[in-house]
Amino acid sequence: MRGKFKEIFKHKKNKLKVLDVASVGDYIEYNLNDDGTGFINDIFERNNFLSRKAPKIKGALQRGERYEQIIVSNVDRIFIVCSIIQPEFNNKFVDRMIVAAESNNILPSIIINKTDLSENKIKKWQDLYKEIGYKVYLSSAVTMKGIEEITNDTKNITSVFWGYSGVGKSSLINAMYPEFNLKTGEISGYTNKGTHTTVTAKLINVDNNTFIADTPGIKEIDPYGLRKEDLSHYFSEFKEHLPFCRFNTCIHLHEPGCGVVNAVRNGKISSERYESYLNILSSIEDDMCFQVNTR
Repeated sequence: MRGKFKEIFKHKKNKLKVLDVASVGDYIEYNLNDDGTGFINDIFERNNFLSRKAPKIKGALQRGERYEQIIVSNVDRIFIVCSIIQPEFNNKFVDRMIVAAESNNILPSIIINKTDLSENKIKKWQDLYKEIGYKVYLSSAVTMKGIEEITNDTKNITSVFWGYSGVGKSSLINAMYPEFNLKTGEISGYTNKGTHTTVTAKLINVDNNTFIADTPGIKEIDPYGLRKEDLSHYFSEFKEHLPFCRFNTCIHLHEPGCGVVNAVRNGKISSERYESYLNILSSIEDDMCFQVNTR
């Protein structure tokens, strides 16, 4: 960075709670030197971005203070990639990713990968998420199941493939576009979890109008900047039941007359999704500070 842009950032950096100034997917103005180095002069305003709470770092001043890690910006669609086994399908992890996408105004879809290894419980999870309203793909980079459909749905947009380690994100992209030959990894025999092969997010230019972001596998995901009273709005099937809550401050935990809890009891909201909601709710720090300008 240099010039006016660098000076602006210098004055703001103590107020910012983000780890990186620029992220994959940003539109920037820059100067390129003959040796391949360069300077960023400006970063243009983002349409949206996908982010999470960064892991807690040494030197945080107060409990609840967390930094925001921006994964990728200016995204049209996120493909949440999970595997049915190796590693085992984790619906709570998927639901956290959905909330991260929904809270940043990005359309999420779900890819259940490695369907060649097992058919157990595939229909259960496919039906659950389709009923909520999300598109669900069943895929295998071995049998090529679902590859053509996913490829077609990534055309002429900027999309991101996101998931936990070992679910086969890079293998899927290789099946879609073999010419990119992305590095893929193996499942640890000790932990039955994935090992990192993609170490940084990269934006792949498929053609003039098609971009795919391949991201590192992650082991934990906490959506950034959520308040307890807002969380239910990112569980789409909750929305029709919110007007029936007795209190407008209801967080659907133990309040009397809660429309969401009654819907769970009556089978209108799945217990798995409600458990995911409670899991995320418990991870939202009570003392996170949200500054409101009252002037």
